[in-house]
Amino acid sequence: MSGRSSPREFELNVTQEVLRVLDEVLSLNGRTATFTRDTPLLGAIPELDSMAVVTLITTIEEQFDLVVDDDDIDGSTFATVGSLTDFVSGKLAA
Repeated sequence: MSGRSSPREFELNVTQEVLRVLDEVLSLNGRTATFTRDTPLLGAIPELDSMAVVTLITTIEEQFDLVVDDDDIDGSTFATVGSLTDFVSGKLAA
């Protein structure tokens, strides 16, 4: 058996890390434990305001060791947990 993760395991790990970052940056005190891929973010979570988005992007860059350019993101990136996870996964795969 190799030590490589399957794509599904990779996706689950990215999702778990994105949820952890969301919980930490937004001070949600564990509320992300109930979040799914379909959980709406922007406009649905009061803590996710424009300043929090900037902090979230910075934290994602640090945690995942990637660079997010301004033109990489728009409102749809933060629409749901799934869209944010897919964005991070896409950046990691690039």
